[in-house]
Amino acid sequence: MLYKIKSLFNEYPRQFWLMIAGIIISTAGGSMIWPFLLIYASGKLHLPLSTVAVLISINAGTGLLSSFLAGTLADKIGRKVVMVFSLALNGIAYFFLMRAETYPQFVILMILIGLSNPLYQVGADAMLADMIPSEKRTEAYAINRIANNAAFGIGPAVGGFLASTSYNFAFYGAAAGFIIYSLLLFFLAHETLDKTLSVTKTNSLAEQAQDKEGYARVFRDKRYTAFVFLMAIGLIAPTMLWILMPVYAKINFNIPEALYGWIPTTNALMCVFIQFSVTQITRRYKTLPVATAGMLIYAIGAGSVALMTGFWGFWLSMVILTFGELTLVPTASKYVADIAPADLRGRYMSVYWLGWGLARTLAPLIGGFLNDNLFPQAIWIGGLLIGLTSALGLTVLNNITKSRAALHA
Repeated sequence: MLYKIKSLFNEYPRQFWLMIAGIIISTAGGSMIWPFLLIYASGKLHLPLSTVAVLISINAGTGLLSSFLAGTLADKIGRKVVMVFSLALNGIAYFFLMRAETYPQFVILMILIGLSNPLYQVGADAMLADMIPSEKRTEAYAINRIANNAAFGIGPAVGGFLASTSYNFAFYGAAAGFIIYSLLLFFLAHETLDKTLSVTKTNSLAEQAQDKEGYARVFRDKRYTAFVFLMAIGLIAPTMLWILMPVYAKINFNIPEALYGWIPTTNALMCVFIQFSVTQITRRYKTLPVATAGMLIYAIGAGSVALMTGFWGFWLSMVILTFGELTLVPTASKYVADIAPADLRGRYMSVYWLGWGLARTLAPLIGGFLNDNLFPQAIWIGGLLIGLTSALGLTVLNNITKSRAALHA
């Protein structure tokens, strides 16, 4: 067992494991307070929940805008700089959140968090792709997810305990987690961006023009933009489950929060203990067909909620959905890393995460519309149809890709 662990450790650069350690520290810290933030803000501001919930929308919307900036900065000034800045800004924002007294103060701090989060995500994905060769990226992204989910499994439990004593302790834990990781990166990590690729050192006017075009080059990659578009559509289904199933289970089937809490915990445990085994299977196949299979499982998991009437039914839906997550997410990250030119890797990652942000923005709007204008189960029927549409589109994209490869062979 120790030999296997040592062998796995030696397969990847030391900086990769530094990032994994930092992810555990920062995610555990941030998740100490994030699940309870709306409860805290509601009690502090004495405003209706609908008004306080806008803070999350502001955070998500700001994140969408900063995704474009994140990719440009990661490709121009470096991965390490944007990651350190993001983590430090997050830590400072969480520190001041516990001192916020008014709604505008909360808005400003949520904007700062929304601006900073994509900087880290895009920078980290690009740094990982810089360090890890293509054949090992699926496993590397899987290890990254295992660490993130392990920390997320710990953080809310500790944060809930701390918050029951004093929310200040939870905020201190969150701020400390981000600041500690930023310091680890600042002092121990090296920059992975090859600036000879990102800075034009040629007199070629054509190449200089290409560099200045930035995102235009990404969006001219029709295969990639189609992939991101189809991913954004399909991710609406699992996002609806994460956001709306707790409310759906509570209102329609009287599942209490304390009992429902075991459902997301199951997801985290599966990601920790099963992700690597699933990845060992999926890495044997081409990335796009695997991503398609993952999206299909996502759709089935979301649609299955319409058939469930109690805790164990909703638990089973989460289990199905999680297998889709285990299949799709690391594979999709590898697909993006493989298809992106080295000098545009940050911007490719940025557009990819923009797709995730669009799904998070649209999911509650679509789900709420279906619930209010049709019937509650329509949320999950709609999620199934949306997910199947995405899976069909990815299948077509894969067939087109294979046909073009055959022509050029």
